[in-house]
This record gives sequence, C-alpha cells and structure tokens, in this order.
Amino acid sequence: MDAYNFIKEAIIHLKYPPGMRLTEESLAKELNLSRTPIREAIKQLEAEGLVVPLKRGVKVRHFTKEDIKKIYDIRTLLESYAAGKAALYRTDENIAALEEANDLYEKAVYQCNEATNENVKLLVEANNRFHESIFAACRNEHLHFHLSKVVVIPLVFRSFYWYSESELQRSLDFHKIILKAIQDQEPDRARIAMHEHIYEGRDQVLKHLDKDQNRNLLKWEGK
Repeated sequence: MDAYNFIKEAIIHLKYPPGMRLTEESLAKELNLSRTPIREAIKQLEAEGLVVPLKRGVKVRHFTKEDIKKIYDIRTLLESYAAGKAALYRTDENIAALEEANDLYEKAVYQCNEATNENVKLLVEANNRFHESIFAACRNEHLHFHLSKVVVIPLVFRSFYWYSESELQRSLDFHKIILKAIQDQEPDRARIAMHEHIYEGRDQVLKHLDKDQNRNLLKWEGK
C-alpha cells in the first residue's frame, strides 16, 4: 500500500484519530519510506481536508458540529439533485446496477450483527456503490467531481459504527424508496427521499461526534 492510502486508511480506522499530530519523519520511519512520498501524500490529504497544517507537521482534522452541518448541507443539495436527474435519465443498465448495489447493501446490513472493522467496511463499500450508481445514472460527471470534494470518508465510515440495528434498517428502507422512485422515473420523490436520507446520516454523526472526538482530543492534545 502506498503512503497516501496507508495514511488515509489509518485516519479512517482511527489509528490516527482526530487531533493526532503527524510528521514526515515519524511517518517515514513507520512506513519505511523516504520523506518524498510522505510529503506528497500529506499534500493530497491536506487538499482533501483530512489533515490541517501545523508549524511542524500536520494534525488529523477535528470536525466541529458546524463543520458537519455545512458538509451535509452541500451533500444533500448535490445528492438529492443527482437522484432526481437519475430518475429522469436512468437506463435499464443503470437500474440493474442500482438493484445489484442495493442487494449487496441489504446483505451487509443483515450480516452486521457486530460493528467490527470488516463488517463496517462491507457496509461502507456497498453504500458507496449504491450512491455511485446514482451518479452514473444522472449523466453529470461534474456533479460527481464536486461531491467527491465534500464527502468526508472518515465521517461516513465512523457513522456506520454508531448505527443501531433499527437505524441500519431505516437506511436500507431509504435506499429502497430511492431505488423505486428512480425505477418509476419520479424525480421529485427520488430527490425528497435522498434529501431526508442524507440528513438522517448527518444526525447520526452529530449525535455521536462530540463524545467520540473529545475522548481522542484528550488523548492526543499536546503531542
């Protein structure tokens, strides 16, 4: 695994939690690499908003509640618009891809009797595949590009650890409603369902974020 993907995975899985300080020297030693690929990886992660610069090194970004609200406001605008357009422009191939993605998500939901890294990874991958299939159907590659800049993968990943069984089922129900609206070419229904689906995801993050991050900040502050 290259430096960028290693560091990003470590952030996603909280090996490098919010507030932790990272330096080129320490990362190069840990990964047994020169500083050049580490420096390039840090630049990319900084551009993605996952780390923020310090006088020496960088720090894994801590997201405030206000950050979360702004991120999810943008997400719901873009993703609900994409769902509406997908309902208008979808093809039989798009529907088949959405159905397959949703079947994988449903399987992952019912298999997730414990929030292990492996179970959560399956949920996130299946969920991403469903949403990616909607972007493919909406026929707007520019929309996908802009959304990739605001979807903060560590927050999405972490949110699945916090979902209860009933909340996972509700997420799956929203997927089914969105899929049905796209199948039936009902753009308003698809847009409204996606809007609520994204905001429910936001509420899940907001509900648990402070407790989770404050614990990590206490651990890593000053290091």
